[in-house]
Amino acid sequence: MGDEITVGHSEEYSSNVNLLAQQMDSRFRGAVTVNNVTGKGAQMMNQVGSVRAQKRTSRNADTPLIPVPHDARWVIPADYEWADLIDYQDDIGVRSIVSFESSYVQAGAAASNRAIDDEIMAAIFSETTKTGEGGDTTTDWATFVAATTQNKVAASGAGLNAAKIKAGLKALRSHNVDLTSEPVFCAITSEQIEDLQLEDQYINYDFSDERALNGSAGTIKPFLGVRFIHYEDVTKTGSTWRVPMWVPSGVGLGIFSDIKGRVSERNDKSYAKQVYTCTTIGATRLEENKIVEIECV
Repeated sequence: MGDEITVGHSEEYSSNVNLLAQQMDSRFRGAVTVNNVTGKGAQMMNQVGSVRAQKRTSRNADTPLIPVPHDARWVIPADYEWADLIDYQDDIGVRSIVSFESSYVQAGAAASNRAIDDEIMAAIFSETTKTGEGGDTTTDWATFVAATTQNKVAASGAGLNAAKIKAGLKALRSHNVDLTSEPVFCAITSEQIEDLQLEDQYINYDFSDERALNGSAGTIKPFLGVRFIHYEDVTKTGSTWRVPMWVPSGVGLGIFSDIKGRVSERNDKSYAKQVYTCTTIGATRLEENKIVEIECV
């Protein structure tokens, strides 16, 4: 069982059992495309490429047949689970005057939500994105950005700044991503938040009528139309953060089985209560052109 449960015994602490400061909700679930899927692997999205109309130059000309390119992106399920035990002697009515059950359920849900965010973050720059009719082709992010040279903003010895954000938006527009029809998100750590707070264009009212931090909760204000999500586990290589900027249609989350929880007695553990949560999910890039990597030192 979790040995730390003894800290809640009433002789030392008050009746209010507060969870330690932790991330309770998924940061990214509302910022990506979410589909309910089934199977050992699932097509997350069928991709339909763009085509151009052909100019007609003569009367009674043959009808032009211009094939529309098709592709597919796949998600592979990953199972996550968490459990801990609450001894009868530690539960309400014995040594503790407050039940730990609800707090443990919340902790389990938070763990599952963090798993969702970890899957999404890993998928954004993945080297093994499954592509094709049967998911048998691998698409590598590094190979893509090396070929396009547009979807990666170099570190240039600096942290996150206005120039890099503008360069990221320019990259999205260069691929005809419609920034008027869906929001742009960017995942940043506390380091990049500090970078922004040193940017005149971010904190100066001449550039924005919003405060740098909105309200006592410290929500990060949008800048240049970009919505920032605080996430401390942004991908990092050496001393360089690989900060992702994307639109929701560029990243997908497949829900094979949403977060479920259960509290039950374990007769093999002296009838302790077991608090259990689980989820089965998968994440993938849906379209490279809708993602930008911003390097920040």
